[in-house]
Order: sequence, then structure tokens, then C-alpha cells
Amino acid sequence: MRSIPDFSYEQNCGKKIIAGVDEAGRGPLCGPVVAGAVVFLKHNFDDMPLISDSKQMSEKQRNIAYDWITKNTIWSIGQCSPAEIDELNILWASMRAMERAVAGLSCVPEHCLIDGNRVPKGLNGTALVKGDAKSLSIAAASIIAKVTRDKIMHDLSQKYPEYGWEKNAGYPTQQHLQAIEIYGINEHYRKTFGPVKKIIDEKKV
Repeated sequence: MRSIPDFSYEQNCGKKIIAGVDEAGRGPLCGPVVAGAVVFLKHNFDDMPLISDSKQMSEKQRNIAYDWITKNTIWSIGQCSPAEIDELNILWASMRAMERAVAGLSCVPEHCLIDGNRVPKGLNGTALVKGDAKSLSIAAASIIAKVTRDKIMHDLSQKYPEYGWEKNAGYPTQQHLQAIEIYGINEHYRKTFGPVKKIIDEKKV
């Protein structure tokens, strides 16, 4: 049975300004990792659409939720580029993107609820495993991050149509891997990720 996120964790924090934080794009071979931070200033929205784990929502549902969230909450986005991912590794790049998302908020949260099992060192907060299925603030952040990253990859696909990024969002699908074999890589690829690194190493040989 699918869990429905609510405001229980936010209400039990004992703080007034709480940011939900989540990221999108740890698994793709290319593009940035994107984090979202969302603060709800009230918890009684009658017109709120479905807000849940973004991975469990359809694209249409995510877009409807995204429009509502951006109009009714305080929110921000943080990113780490492919070059930063290669330098830091994807875990620490994700942490940095989360820190940047929170830093970009127009208010300073008293506490952060963070999806996962680790709190970025620059944030004061609580980590919640599968938090996007438990906390509405985290679920909203996951939607903001996912929709933003999908748009980035769609826009990049206009310049690089051969890779199919508008459909695969940079994930290692069979078609994507075949395209990399044919067309090679460009500056948007994460050069330390297995399939990409393999191609680089083969060319060196």
C-alpha cells in the first residue's frame, strides 16, 4: 500500500519554519544533480493537488503539483554541475546541491527535513529515509527538483537530439548507451560514471 505524505513530521518538529529538501538526478550519466527546498507557511490548503513521491506520480500530476507549489510556497533550487559531480562524487555533490537550495530560500528555515539517511553538513535538520513518502514538504521538494531537472534535460536535448535526453533524462537506457557508443560524449557527461568512464578509457587505449 502506497504511503501518503502529510505534515506530521513538520508539526512534530516544534519549529515554525521548516524546509523539506530532496534531490533528483543521482543516477543519470549526464546533466546536473538538482535539489529542491520547499517551505509551507500554512498546512491547511483546500485546493492543494496531489503531492507525493515524485517517482510515483505521472508527468501530468507532477506538472500540476509544480505549478501549485511554486505559487503557494517558498521554494528554491540548487544544482551541482557534471564537473562538480566528477570532482566531489555524486553523494557529496548531492549534499552541496541541497545546501545551495536551502541557501536560496527567501527565508531562513529553523529546521530541515531531508530525504535520505544523511544531513548535509551545512544544514540543521533531520534525515528521513523515504522521506518523500512521509513528509509533504519533502515530497514537494522532490517534485520541484524532478520537474526542474527534466526541463533542463529537455532543453539540452534541443542542442543534442541524438542522445534522446528528452525521453531518458540522461539515465542509462539501452538506447542512450547505444547513442553514446555512436556519438561519444560531450561536456554534459559525468566522466567518472561507469559507462562514460569506460568509453574514455577505451579511447585512451
